[in-house]
Amino acid sequence: MEAILMRIYEHYTGEDRDMLLRAYDFAKSAHENQKRASGEPYFIHPCAVAEILVELGLNAGTIAAALLHDVIEDTSATAEDIRREFGDEVLSLVEGVTKLDKIVFKSQEEEEAENFRKIFIAMAKDIRVIIIKLADRLHNMRSLNYLSEERQRKMARETLDIYTPIAGRLGISQVKCELEDLCLKYLDPAAFEYLVENIHLKLEERNRFVDFVVEEINGILTESGIRGEVFGRPKHFYSIYKKMKEKHKTIEQIYDLTAVRVIVGTVDECYEVFGKIHKKWKPVPMRIKDYIATPKLNLYQSLHTTVVTNFGQPFEIQIRTEEMHRTAEYGIAAHWKYKEQRDTETSFDERMAWIREVMELQGGLKDSKEFMDTVKGELYSSELLVFTPQSKVISLPKGATPVDFAYAIHSEVGNKCTGAKVNGKIVPLNSQLELGDVVEIITSPNSKGPSRDWLKFIKSSSARAKIKSFYRKEMKEENIRLGKSMLEEAAKRRGYNLSQILTTDSFKLISERLSFDSPDEMFSALGYGAITINQIIFKLMDYYRKEVPHQLPVQQPFKRTVKGSVTIKGTTGLLVSFAGCCSPVPGDEIVGFVSRGRGIVVHRKDCPNLKNADEGRLQPAEWIEDEPGAKFKAAVVVMAEDQGAALSAISGSVAEMKLEITSINGRYDKNGSAIVDVTVSLTNRHDVEILINKIKAHAKILDVRRTSN
Repeated sequence: MEAILMRIYEHYTGEDRDMLLRAYDFAKSAHENQKRASGEPYFIHPCAVAEILVELGLNAGTIAAALLHDVIEDTSATAEDIRREFGDEVLSLVEGVTKLDKIVFKSQEEEEAENFRKIFIAMAKDIRVIIIKLADRLHNMRSLNYLSEERQRKMARETLDIYTPIAGRLGISQVKCELEDLCLKYLDPAAFEYLVENIHLKLEERNRFVDFVVEEINGILTESGIRGEVFGRPKHFYSIYKKMKEKHKTIEQIYDLTAVRVIVGTVDECYEVFGKIHKKWKPVPMRIKDYIATPKLNLYQSLHTTVVTNFGQPFEIQIRTEEMHRTAEYGIAAHWKYKEQRDTETSFDERMAWIREVMELQGGLKDSKEFMDTVKGELYSSELLVFTPQSKVISLPKGATPVDFAYAIHSEVGNKCTGAKVNGKIVPLNSQLELGDVVEIITSPNSKGPSRDWLKFIKSSSARAKIKSFYRKEMKEENIRLGKSMLEEAAKRRGYNLSQILTTDSFKLISERLSFDSPDEMFSALGYGAITINQIIFKLMDYYRKEVPHQLPVQQPFKRTVKGSVTIKGTTGLLVSFAGCCSPVPGDEIVGFVSRGRGIVVHRKDCPNLKNADEGRLQPAEWIEDEPGAKFKAAVVVMAEDQGAALSAISGSVAEMKLEITSINGRYDKNGSAIVDVTVSLTNRHDVEILINKIKAHAKILDVRRTSN
């Protein structure tokens, strides 16, 4: 605890120091008599968190919040006490960390996803909240040995899945590397002990070799008149472990257990030293990386090369400027640690840009699970660097396509994309891009929007989210209409009016469970297919029966004879079948036709074959509750610019809805348009409407409509 006081006196002066000393005393008093699992005073923990953040160079307000981060949650101190003593800035940070501390990652996927979303909301509001949380997690991982083995593994897995990728994306390599090593210690203790033992086995021999390399590079700097610093840096255990697992190598086959870093004054000097090292030692092919010209997503910059000495021993060299070194070590925290040395806010804004983009995306994502998948895709993706025709570098996941590239430029470029050129040649949109490709996107103002087929081959999580968001937003009115109609008919089939069972109170119950802000949002989700009718209708009915037990369902107007899923008025003992000409499905308006020798044949009311029918042979008919697993056939005609586009749109949409095609035929009309007739097996009319909407959304589709055979 005394250590943090020394740090405060060493790094802060004036009002900042006074505030930190008051925060120290306040937290110490609040946590008095509290103990950790180790039996040590609890106050050791906030002091350790604050000390980590002092090392990262955070400002006084952040350090004060670190000292106080547990007082609202674990002591009698209140938010008003914090505001009165330390102001709104410190209170905001403490409350932000307190909310994250309340997050408990459970095994349930939805709960974990929602907690993950909360972390990113906190990051977007003030990035310092997550930096405090990272320091908090680091100290907890350092003292994990006092917990049970089950809790150790659970916390280590959570840290490796959630917090280390965030630390990496923020560029705070010091925290990331230590967290990864600590996670390995508890997740695979045998491997950790093996690495510790074997890496230290030849440590003296390796140090002598590193000293030799350092001396040789110092000679190069002296001869070139370049002032710089050269030193060896051992690779952290987790990076070695990961390389052994991924490349199936033994520790003897990992030659870059230690890297040599060269820190010089300017970018020009980086390249000069780079060239002279290659002149002295032979570089290993495919092991040369220029992260100065093309920085990583977290803005890391450095020249990397692996060379072979005259003794045949390969080793890795990293060359960077002092500013690049600070960024590599401290990441976004360098914004505070080296504040007096930075010229602009550009670097900080660039680091925050991806968080802002993620938060903009969340409005178009249907739930926390989709949000988590999108963000994890961005955190874990390997980098592929390609170029615009104007030489701007675009970073994409490995295996990315021109569609991923288009959405990385801008959402509208992706939505209007109709083709692509790679290195001057037109390529299919599902082509995989290669490192260094120059990509040009062809757009059209007449484009109907992205194709759902793109979701099958794109690699970028953000592109996937933007495409799904397009369909939700652009077709919202249609989805609302369709969803409301579906719910009205579902209620009617069960003997209720929707206005009876969908009340302010019953919707509140639904919204609490499914997070809808308005009935229209719920209708839209139904129409889009994000939720099912059963998820809504049974909750509404249950609520209605409990709250209004004296009310009975709406009575039906006549007694019915039932056959399958249809009721026919005034008939008994007759065979009931469905007409193949119009293929009625539940939800269609229907009528029964008394056919000689076939009993009652059920048609859609708009069936062309009934235009001249004898009205005396027509019988009123209604759908009732569907039989479990009942299947019906519906015919749809699709018109498209070409047959390939029609077939692709049909097959993709049918597969997405998990339906079954029972017949399909294609032809061309006199204008050259492709016409495809398809019959699909399904359970209700709304499946037909959803299918039609999905097919319509594909590029090159001219028209889609329900038809009679």
